[in-house]
Amino acid sequence: MKKVGDYIVYRKDVCRIKEIKKNYRMDQDYYVLNPIEDDTLQIEIPTSSIYLRDLISKEKVQRIIKNIPHIPIIECEDKQLENEYKNLMNTESLENYIRIIKTTYLRNKEREQQKKKLRDKDSHYFNLAEKYLYNEFSVLLNKTFEETKNYVIESVMKLDK
Repeated sequence: MKKVGDYIVYRKDVCRIKEIKKNYRMDQDYYVLNPIEDDTLQIEIPTSSIYLRDLISKEKVQRIIKNIPHIPIIECEDKQLENEYKNLMNTESLENYIRIIKTTYLRNKEREQQKKKLRDKDSHYFNLAEKYLYNEFSVLLNKTFEETKNYVIESVMKLDK
């Protein structure tokens, strides 16, 4: 069992354990969680919930970053893209978040070059994928969200050289 102050992922959000309530409801132990993005929000969840998972390791963060150039973009027709984004977001796979980030970034860059308006759905899924990926990475790397984002981008750029 985790302890107060530890981090855990609830659904897709990284949370800090604020309190552990023993035999709280129906003789079950509960975590009181604060999402790192909003510490005013409190979530009470059984410690045995299937919606909880441990953070990945620092080593796995480095492996994922090194693998980013090899993670493919999403290849499908425009009409099916939003469904593909939704399906990938539902997997809670960090690599799938990277697929979304890479795909939406390249699509938006191409639209900008063509002087076209950016698509809201691309921006929406880009922001969500970044939030879930970089929030988890930032806790593990002991950096802010922006520092983490810059660190990942710089690390990937060094790999290309």
